[in-house]
Amino acid sequence: MSAIGLNLGDHGSTCDQHLTDVSAHIRGITRRLKAGWHRGDRLLCLDWTLLRLFPPLRATWALKGRQAVVPITGRNAKRVLFGAIDLGSARRVVLIRQRAGQADAQEFLRALRRRYRGPGWLWLLSDRASAHTAPQTQALADRLRIRFVWLPRQAPELSPMDQLWRELKRLIAANRQAASIDALAADAAAWVLMLTPQQARRKAGMASKHFWLRKLLQNFWRPT
Repeated sequence: MSAIGLNLGDHGSTCDQHLTDVSAHIRGITRRLKAGWHRGDRLLCLDWTLLRLFPPLRATWALKGRQAVVPITGRNAKRVLFGAIDLGSARRVVLIRQRAGQADAQEFLRALRRRYRGPGWLWLLSDRASAHTAPQTQALADRLRIRFVWLPRQAPELSPMDQLWRELKRLIAANRQAASIDALAADAAAWVLMLTPQQARRKAGMASKHFWLRKLLQNFWRPT
């Protein structure tokens, strides 16, 4: 992680400090995983995203000399997608909710544990959203044998689920309005779940040789 080739100007020292802090945080995550990992544990990345009926606008094609038109209804309902990707198998779990509060985050933890019934712990790479850090959520996670591992602040590039959400919005939601918010949420969830493991790894950035947990994952899940 570096700022090579960037003209940072007066913000250079701030950016350098941020990179230093992120690097130190990554080393801390690696040490924690190595120290606490046991056979049968799974490592996933958790994130949620907000879908709005108003489509996000992206660069698109139009006839020369004409502006692209994106028809909208004037309604702007919303849904929240909670998602997690298994960093070993690339298995994905998605839950559609109306909000992103504590109760919603806790329901997603239950959904995860229903999918992973083995005795091993689930390690969740996640941001420090208030719904995740809430004492009730942490207590439930402990009962479900789930451990949160906090990602650095202001470093969304480290979250494979964040990368999947970005691709999802570009391909599914951008520049066109769905018939309803429920239809949009269903299509979005289906897109995430129907990716092959190879597609999911690539779109989430996990297939890159520069993926920040690549070496650690190779130690956890060696080819057999």
